[in-house]
Amino acid sequence: MQLEFYKYQGTGNDFVMIDNRSETFPKEDTKLIERLCDRRFGIGADGLILLENDPETDFRMVYYNSDGNQSSMCGNGGRCLVAFAKKLNVIGNDTTFIATDGLHHASVADNGLVSLQMIDVANINKSNDHVFLNTGSPHHVQMVDDLEHYNVKEKGAEIRYGDLYGKQGSNINFVKKIDDKTFSLRTYERGVEDETLACGTGATAVAIAMNATGETDATSIDLNVEGGKLVVSFDKEAGKFINVFLKGPAEFVFKGVIEI
Repeated sequence: MQLEFYKYQGTGNDFVMIDNRSETFPKEDTKLIERLCDRRFGIGADGLILLENDPETDFRMVYYNSDGNQSSMCGNGGRCLVAFAKKLNVIGNDTTFIATDGLHHASVADNGLVSLQMIDVANINKSNDHVFLNTGSPHHVQMVDDLEHYNVKEKGAEIRYGDLYGKQGSNINFVKKIDDKTFSLRTYERGVEDETLACGTGATAVAIAMNATGETDATSIDLNVEGGKLVVSFDKEAGKFINVFLKGPAEFVFKGVIEI
């Protein structure tokens, strides 16, 4: 069987995109998904995303980590899927779609930047050396002194598999403050089990955590990720972060066919 796919990336966070409106993709074949995402024996990606029909919105997003398992929300993946839906003429410049964490609104600007509304965040757990919150996926946020030379894979894995988060684990973000509205971050992603060049839900978590802990008063925050730049904006209402938007590039890389 031949499978048509598209490759997209958002600040270096890359994804295999499949139009599954015909419902022909073998969704339970985790080994196949893992192989497709493999950078040596497959297409190569941080994750695989299916675009499917939904009776109440423009489309449904189904996201798999590169280990082949279906996972929680992926912010950059969501933005790339919006760009993919536009390329397929499923949507125009504005859309509403459903994902595992609920309803999302998004828009594509004339310059190609995609702005994606994320979930509201009310629960932020602050500890002495880190913050934990869920922005569609669980995120540990921790400031470090030497971000550029920090061993993200080793230290991230220690926390992800440690006693703090149990069997489910968490994504781990290490952060450095650049100025009052700019932060740099590097992310260890569960499911990928390595550092990725960007993480959308991670960037969102960092922006909210930095505001919640008083590191910034800004409500529009610039995030430097390894693969580029993202912007997260939000409103605060009675301690809750609402109207949360993740904005950045979402670019088509190539289209292909692979035998499965």
